[in-house]
Amino acid sequence: MVFLRFPPPLWGRVRVGGVAGGQNTAGEKMNHAFARQLRKNMTDAEQRVWYKLRHRQIDNCKFRRQAPIGTYIVDFVCFERKLVVEVDGSQHAERELKDLERTQWLNSQGFRVLRFWNHEVFEDGDWVIDTIAEALQNMAPPP
Repeated sequence: MVFLRFPPPLWGRVRVGGVAGGQNTAGEKMNHAFARQLRKNMTDAEQRVWYKLRHRQIDNCKFRRQAPIGTYIVDFVCFERKLVVEVDGSQHAERELKDLERTQWLNSQGFRVLRFWNHEVFEDGDWVIDTIAEALQNMAPPP
């Protein structure tokens, strides 16, 4: 019987959520801390959408809220379908150019971005959820 020796686990050899060895840079730590703070202080509109997205309620897809992607923190993301959902308040009317840059960068990373205004969530929440569900079905992973 021949025993093969395998190398030890990949300690310090792979990048796991940060730089080599699992160390996060200061910017990544700040981004994660800020995302945690945003999760604790969600807007009313974000809470309404999250209530429908959590627990794999739509097409059995897992969503994360206030998740860091690159230098951005997105409201909701389904990584398996690469779908980002943003719920924008009135402050985004003044930040249109920055939001466009953000959407273009997310698109370049393979994400599709859906944007909804707060008033759309409050006035026609079923339409918002139906739109998200339709986008998920159109982006279904291959069997």
